[in-house]
Amino acid sequence: MIKISTQFDAGSVVVKDLTNPANIRLELRPDNASDFAQWFYFRLQGAAYQNCVMHFENAADSAYPEGWEGYQACASYDRQNWFRVPTEYENGVLTINHTPLSNSVYYAYFEPYSHEQHLNLLGDAQGSGLCRIDDLGCTVQGRDINLLTIGNQVESDMKIWIIARQHPGETMAEWFIEGLLGRLLDPQDPTARILLDRATFYIVPNMNPDGSVLGNLRTNAAGANLNREWETPTLEKSPEVFLVREKMLETGVDLFLDIHGDEALPFVFVAGTEGVPNYNPRIAALETQFKAALLSASPDFQDEYGYEKDAPGQANMTLATNWVGNHFDCLAYTLEMPFKDNANLPDDDFGWNGQRSLRLGEAMLSAVLNVVDDLR
Repeated sequence: MIKISTQFDAGSVVVKDLTNPANIRLELRPDNASDFAQWFYFRLQGAAYQNCVMHFENAADSAYPEGWEGYQACASYDRQNWFRVPTEYENGVLTINHTPLSNSVYYAYFEPYSHEQHLNLLGDAQGSGLCRIDDLGCTVQGRDINLLTIGNQVESDMKIWIIARQHPGETMAEWFIEGLLGRLLDPQDPTARILLDRATFYIVPNMNPDGSVLGNLRTNAAGANLNREWETPTLEKSPEVFLVREKMLETGVDLFLDIHGDEALPFVFVAGTEGVPNYNPRIAALETQFKAALLSASPDFQDEYGYEKDAPGQANMTLATNWVGNHFDCLAYTLEMPFKDNANLPDDDFGWNGQRSLRLGEAMLSAVLNVVDDLR
């Protein structure tokens, strides 16, 4: 007898009918306090060597239906090693077709990054002796909002802020931070040593711990899309943004990176601040310099495909990158990684995954080093 369960960190799916392995009927479960639905993560048991055909019948009503085109679901037997499995999107239904080789198998929208991993990441960073953990306050459900401070914190230091996972389903963002931290805290890495001589890093590895544990795609426990809260955050609805923004106002910002994942586009790309009121030739030149450096640092990055650029003065100022870039007159970028694969460098077995995100995080420091002396 087959069984599907979700009672674990970030577990999420609605089971409609399990009677026939060749026609398992499922639905995407929306975020706990909003209508966004796209994230799934569940365990299938009792189906070893049976061809399982799993239909998500409400895929057309998901937050980003275009995200299913060319998408392959992730699967794992041990939650350590994830691989892609045959997936199709047709007539509004997403179908996973897989024959598990063991009695217990997990399926997910993307390689998960659990709250335990998050806490371990903080502990490992602190254990380096180069990093201080600060508690900024609590989420809606009472989880810790932690800031990692790395550097000398002297006035002359460049203030580099990096935040990730405002949208909790975008787990690749925290994988990216793991890679970036691993290199930044390596005392043998020359890039890290030079950077920490010239800059202090303020890093929030997970802006949305509640949404991450709840298995939400896009919102916190109160139903707020944190990346639409930066103009007027509140302690009631979006304490995560409110508290991080207060700390930014205290420290100042010379470079801001907001790390995300994009459902539809099969590329790694950035989005800048060309639509904000304070955009100017200095920032434009820094953007060009930064992108050229990142292109050189990682072949996974490209600058041909991405979001349509905002017209001058037309930026949505509720977005983190726009608000921070405009308020601090600094270089600010949103980095997007794919849920699908990187079409420029495809990998049929794994697609884009945690390790590739981690490697991009490592490479990012080379681009930061390229611009660090020009940020002011």
